[in-house]
Amino acid sequence: MTQPEKTETATFGSGCFWCSEAIFQLLKGVIKVEPGYSGGARANPTYEQVSSGATGHAEVIQVSYNPDIISFEELLEVFWSTHDPTTLNRQGADVGTQYRSVIFYHNEQQRQLAETYKARLDSSGAWTNPIVTEISPFKAFYPAESYHHDYYNRNSQAPYCTYVIVPKLDKFRKVFKDKVRKP
Repeated sequence: MTQPEKTETATFGSGCFWCSEAIFQLLKGVIKVEPGYSGGARANPTYEQVSSGATGHAEVIQVSYNPDIISFEELLEVFWSTHDPTTLNRQGADVGTQYRSVIFYHNEQQRQLAETYKARLDSSGAWTNPIVTEISPFKAFYPAESYHHDYYNRNSQAPYCTYVIVPKLDKFRKVFKDKVRKP
């Protein structure tokens, strides 16, 4: 009998969850990536409610991963390298609090690692402007509607995918080639 795979959870918001999901699905050690909503006041919000900006939720991905294969620190590296953490409530053409840069930490270790990484990155001068990424305690996750799940893999020829997601994936594969799972 084999041992069950060791898993931990990370929750990140970095703009549109379609982009984030497509990137994190490629990582070795990532077991599952689920798009959804977190950080707001309303239970079980819909996409339309979140998109209005009225619920306070962010579009996020919830990542289940094996920490023996990929660490939370490595996930943070990917998180901060695949979006602009200096733009408040915006990623590219996506504007609103639902597109904010945010880490919802699940335990004290994740909080400390996120705060340390943010401070180190901010003081490094890697970005011209200060990092505005929110680091908040995880409270609840609400899965997005089924048509958002695995969006890129099911719709790779859609204009948003070809013009927005594909360039991000190409850059990601170059920068993180040693962390990308084999097809």
